[in-house]
Amino acid sequence: MGDVLTLPVPETLHGTYAVVLAAPPADPRALAREQAALRIAPPLRDLVLGMLDSPLLTVDMRPTVEFPPLPADLLAVYGATERDLATIEASSHLLAIRAAYRPGWPPAHEWSARAVAGMVGAALSVPVIDVFTPQILDQAQILRSLPDPSGHIRLTDWILLPHTAGPDGIWFTTKGLARFGLPELQTENVPPHLLEPWGRLLNGLARRVLDLWLNELSRQTTTVELPRLVSVGLQDVAAAQGAEETMRREVNVRLRLDDDILTVLPPVEGPDRLEILCAALFGTGVT
Repeated sequence: MGDVLTLPVPETLHGTYAVVLAAPPADPRALAREQAALRIAPPLRDLVLGMLDSPLLTVDMRPTVEFPPLPADLLAVYGATERDLATIEASSHLLAIRAAYRPGWPPAHEWSARAVAGMVGAALSVPVIDVFTPQILDQAQILRSLPDPSGHIRLTDWILLPHTAGPDGIWFTTKGLARFGLPELQTENVPPHLLEPWGRLLNGLARRVLDLWLNELSRQTTTVELPRLVSVGLQDVAAAQGAEETMRREVNVRLRLDDDILTVLPPVEGPDRLEILCAALFGTGVT
């Protein structure tokens, strides 16, 4: 099998956001530029305005009926209230903000599309939908997720960690690494008492895998090689939350590429291996 996984690098990545409108503004692109210039601080403002002045970011307003229906059931799963869904149902128009950019850092497609949609949504006091998830984002979520002046983000503001209970345990699958061109991570049959620690470990692993991916992308290749055996530490877990950790405790996990997803496994198969990993990383009190 070898010691590395070879992953293709997409040519282009896309970010798409929908702004729900009760009444259409006269010039949505002018409104978007005005609000971006007014509400976004540099250096992000310069990136956003540059994208707006290029064909890489489009502002498309149409009557709601001319867009595919927004998935109300999935929006509800990801936190939309009955009031949110009623607002969407009653909307006359949608404003679609779409941006495209190459894989790498910064993820200009996501930062610029979310920032523009968020600022227009704030100006008009209307809902903003992250179409990728899909999820309604409030203004606090949008502002918290955008990069600070040094370009740092909390990865947990850009990925979700849905989980589903089954007869043999919990199935975790990340939703958000695809924003950066990566396959999502999944783990099957996690014991229920490891719900919280294994979720934290996966968040840290997502941060670590993204760092490895971005480092390889700096070589400007069409494929990226990731190690099958990856270390994840307390520092990665903290970094995913935008925090710092001085303790350098780490464990290894094994990645297996299954079609377009990365399955996360213990380095050695056997009973209680996930529990052993969580205990080694977070301490013995995980049960």
